[in-house]
Amino acid sequence: MSENKRLVWNEVAPQGAKALFAIHHYITTGTDLPRELIHLVFLRVSQINGCAHCIDLHTRDLLATMPIEKVALVPVWAEVPRLFPDKYRAALAWAEEVTLVSETHASDEAYAAASAVFAPKDLVDLTITIAAMNAFNRLGAPFRLPVKAEA
Repeated sequence: MSENKRLVWNEVAPQGAKALFAIHHYITTGTDLPRELIHLVFLRVSQINGCAHCIDLHTRDLLATMPIEKVALVPVWAEVPRLFPDKYRAALAWAEEVTLVSETHASDEAYAAASAVFAPKDLVDLTITIAAMNAFNRLGAPFRLPVKAEA
């Protein structure tokens, strides 16, 4: 299958890219969320959305701090609870709930579980993190951003 050449969205709309990257900058420098947790959430959201570029990128980011055995099990994190701390499991559950909001409607149960683990500002920052990655995925997947992985 040949690769389709698609628009490079951030070159076509640099102001839009600047706005999105400003949110990314806030997430990575202006929150108290651990960097590893941020990349874990970025990866899980990207897996759900099927964005190859973001999966490739955030897998690489996560491998800098997390063993490959754990990274490989991120899609099934709920089946291996002993591998992920409570806060990480809560973040992954909330990431799935928010990413699939059209199906889950961000249930009261999920909100209660997330708010039991995260302080109010951290929960809002986590939700901004999830929303931002969903936005990036909705640009990366349709415009087929390249991956670093080689055949």
